[in-house]
Amino acid sequence: MNTHSLSDFLENWSQNFIPVVSSKFSKEHYVPIDLSETNQVLDTIDVSSSKEFEEYVNTYIKENNAQVAYGGYNEVRGIYRRSTHFNQENPETERNIHLGIDIWCDAGTEILAPLDGKVHSFKNNTNFGDYGPTIILEHEFKGIQFFTLYGHLSLSSIEDMVVDQSVKAGSVIAYLGDASVNGDYAPHLHFQIIKDMQGKIGDYPGVSNKKDLEFYLQNCPNPELLLKIE
Repeated sequence: MNTHSLSDFLENWSQNFIPVVSSKFSKEHYVPIDLSETNQVLDTIDVSSSKEFEEYVNTYIKENNAQVAYGGYNEVRGIYRRSTHFNQENPETERNIHLGIDIWCDAGTEILAPLDGKVHSFKNNTNFGDYGPTIILEHEFKGIQFFTLYGHLSLSSIEDMVVDQSVKAGSVIAYLGDASVNGDYAPHLHFQIIKDMQGKIGDYPGVSNKKDLEFYLQNCPNPELLLKIE
């Protein structure tokens, strides 16, 4: 299978908005948020503080009369420099380009499967700045296999998880975690589509450096192709 066919499949699956957080939020409740290094407002807050960053996100959502903020695919960010997990000490290998879409809303929010599938793997990725509890689903339709990753979940989300467990589109598969378990971030879902897991279990890079970006953008197509938030 080539990436082009996966992208076409995702784009043509549905022309309607597909939620991956609580179904109580309609498309109209979402607002795009810019977390790129060119957003000068971020220079005025301490992005290394999950509390201060959460206040910024929540204020932004309220000021825009929304309930959920989203965005970040292929976005160059400075917020990862607080963590050695992203190799920020080496400009050549610094991982600062986001490969999924982030959906910012309250801790405890239900996480939904956008498509039928089964549990591929799960893991608590405990590095500072990492995903925390993570679930990866496997999907296959008409010979096209791919995976979806859900990061920054609650610990309870993976306690009773079973590999190969079937999931139905729209079913609740997890809940958002808070900063104490999610890698020390403001509560949000990292949602990513992956063509080839490259043998990884319960984890997959969600941020790339410039050197590897071409490969990762091909292996991780834009989630907006499927979700139709915009």
